[in-house]
Amino acid sequence: MFLKRLRALSRSLAFRLTLWYAGIFALSSCLAFIIFYYLIIDVLREQTDGNLRRQLSAFSGIMQLEGIAGVQQIAAMDALSGGEEKRLIRLLSRFGTEFTTADSDYWQGVGVNAEAIRRLLTGGRPVIETVVLDERRISLRIIYGTIGPGVIMQLGHSLADEIRLVTAFQRLFLATIGIMFVLAVAIGWFLARRALSGVGGIAAAARKISDGDLQTRAPVTGRQDEIDQLAGTLNHMLDRIQTLIRGIGEMSDNIAHDLKSPVTRIRGLAEITLTTAPSDDDYENMAASTIEECDRLLEMINAMLFISRAEAGVREVRPETIALKTLVGDAVRLFETTAADKSLGLTFATGADARVQGDARMIQRMIANLLDNAIRYTPAGGKIDVALTTTADGGARIDFSDTGIGVAAEDRERIFERFYRCDPSRTESGSGLGLSLARAVARAHGGDISVESTPGEGSTFSVTLPLKP
Repeated sequence: MFLKRLRALSRSLAFRLTLWYAGIFALSSCLAFIIFYYLIIDVLREQTDGNLRRQLSAFSGIMQLEGIAGVQQIAAMDALSGGEEKRLIRLLSRFGTEFTTADSDYWQGVGVNAEAIRRLLTGGRPVIETVVLDERRISLRIIYGTIGPGVIMQLGHSLADEIRLVTAFQRLFLATIGIMFVLAVAIGWFLARRALSGVGGIAAAARKISDGDLQTRAPVTGRQDEIDQLAGTLNHMLDRIQTLIRGIGEMSDNIAHDLKSPVTRIRGLAEITLTTAPSDDDYENMAASTIEECDRLLEMINAMLFISRAEAGVREVRPETIALKTLVGDAVRLFETTAADKSLGLTFATGADARVQGDARMIQRMIANLLDNAIRYTPAGGKIDVALTTTADGGARIDFSDTGIGVAAEDRERIFERFYRCDPSRTESGSGLGLSLARAVARAHGGDISVESTPGEGSTFSVTLPLKP
């Protein structure tokens, strides 16, 4: 059981983030240690070398003032005051022969480097080197310098104190790194779990949603971080999906209602005719009525296919130059009789001879649907005004204004949905596809349709289309 939980933990994102955090911290700490380690060594070496150079310069001054005897006296005193384990002082000839020394037996293992003397005599500048006595684990920093004619001084300084300082630094650093690494793991685990806490809530919500609970939403903490943005996007997507599902249900109900009526009429007419028809004329009337209802059904189905293809971009627009003034004018004259039968005034005003590129039959059908819609929902005695203008951004605009029943604010966007009607009882004739088809045609030509309406006063449907370049 424990091993199973451990394996599950090792596969978790929080564990991997913690591991990465701790690894990066350890690598950064090691890099910082190396930098500081060599920096400290370099500083200590520069300090030691500077002291050796100053001592060599001091002995050179004594040599000039008091001669070799004064140097020997000062060297002996300096060696005793510095401690036999810290100071090495020798006077050498130019051949490296030792003729005066102030060191003790402690430094007998340190010889004279002939190569260093050669470099000194060749370059004229002091030569500094590090000597390590492996058998006694002793390190010594040695300088060779000329203090007088034919006199070379070998000064040595023990690095024991410096080595102890560096060793103490190493131990302190390793102990500090150990403690900081444990803290880094703990803090990294805490931060990873806190950062991913929202992911767990989103995963739990997603599991409920996949089980069929579409009411569940991902929790939003309010921190406005990336997890909150993900949860908000997911919730918005779920709201959209739920709206679409609800719309599909409503559309299915509307389709069933609109298909049921003509099928019921066909069946009722056929049943009455079969049971009561006394002559062939009654059968002919039944056949005519059946054809009429079938045509209505086919028109509805064709309109649905037309909208689907236009929205999907499957139906190709046949490019041709269209004079909107002529096209709209012909449509208005065609509907004048229908408007007159309902005692409606229908006028057309144009302010420009706008030309667009597109499919004339599709645009003609869009205009016809908008005119039919305006006539159907405008009471007797009202009026309908159609106006054609151009816009400042290079487009053509057709306004269909009526004094009809108007559209409520909550219905203004939904009226373009397929089978949607503002009248839930569906007492008015029509399939609820006219405005959907009109918008599909407008968008297929790069334009759109908008509506402005006041309930009880009327509506204005505006079609915008791009002008021909």
